[in-house]
Amino acid sequence: MKKPTSDNKRNSPHSGEMPQAEGASHILVIRLSAMGDVAMTVPVLRVLTATYPHLKITVLTRGFFEPMFKGIPGVSVYKADIKGVHSGVVGLCRLAKDLRDIGIDKVADLHDVLRSNVLQSVFYMFGIPVKQIDKGRSEKKALTRENNKVFKQLKTTIQRYADVFDALGYPLDLNTHQFPPKEKITKKIKTLVGTEPKKWLGIAPFAQHSSKAYPADLMEEVLDNLSETPKIKVLLFGGGNIEKQQLETWAAKFKNTISIAGKLTLTEELSLISNLDAMLSMDSGNGHMAAMYGIPVISIWGVTHPYAGFAPFNQPKSNSLLPDLTQYPKIPTSVYGNKYPETYENAIRSIAPESVLKKIDEVLF
Repeated sequence: MKKPTSDNKRNSPHSGEMPQAEGASHILVIRLSAMGDVAMTVPVLRVLTATYPHLKITVLTRGFFEPMFKGIPGVSVYKADIKGVHSGVVGLCRLAKDLRDIGIDKVADLHDVLRSNVLQSVFYMFGIPVKQIDKGRSEKKALTRENNKVFKQLKTTIQRYADVFDALGYPLDLNTHQFPPKEKITKKIKTLVGTEPKKWLGIAPFAQHSSKAYPADLMEEVLDNLSETPKIKVLLFGGGNIEKQQLETWAAKFKNTISIAGKLTLTEELSLISNLDAMLSMDSGNGHMAAMYGIPVISIWGVTHPYAGFAPFNQPKSNSLLPDLTQYPKIPTSVYGNKYPETYENAIRSIAPESVLKKIDEVLF
């Protein structure tokens, strides 16, 4: 097996190098995006490394996501520069060669997109076996179609990830997963959030598609009520300038409410999330990041549905708040929330603020 030279190591985006045990396998795990999907790999990798401690794991993903894998033994991150040196077919071929040269001998493709398929072709030429995720596309099509819908729980994305390692020869029992201890609260976080003895409730009110985001006027009702509850401190999560502006407006308007957006690095944000008492999120990434740490997650769903397999890890079904399916029987209308009948965009409005507040109270107290 070809080993990297010292120069290769020094110039590589590969971080967290660990010595490889004699005869141990080195598995490349591919999951480039999105944030929630990357977060869902974390519990699987914890079980993988606990079950097979001799393995060396390299995760190919965006450099921004590297903090998610902190603390998992034997796991390091190779930063994909898909908009730079790794762009296009030539860049991907160069990436595949560099990955071969660091000693990978098996590949778990948890993404199955055009980029990972190009990499698979090159790895095939190198004689490196690749197993890909079965996304269950036909099942999801049956679940989301308008007519003759097959409305049933599909395999979770996390189990689909685990199945890839099973195909590589490493079966996993996700029931053996153990959550890590809470991260240490830094002085910066204490200064931002305060030290009063309150319940910390994270709220991530945004989603990629409006059909999955709780409407602003209803969210304001929730925030207004929570602001009058002295035992709760609300921490608002989001990103992007428009979201930050909205969160700052709410933080200024409601008592016991703080916007976190843009004030912490991802490492710091994850540390804070690990110390929450609960997270209220949409069908979006923040819920999955909280679930990584075993934080109770209350999720609000619009035109998507947990049956597609994207519910946060290890959360009770009762924590998923759904629209009125009698009024909106075509839900789920899509897997990602980007397709829906014209009258369904406001389906999420059928989830009353009172229902959200009742669930928050149940979870926190």
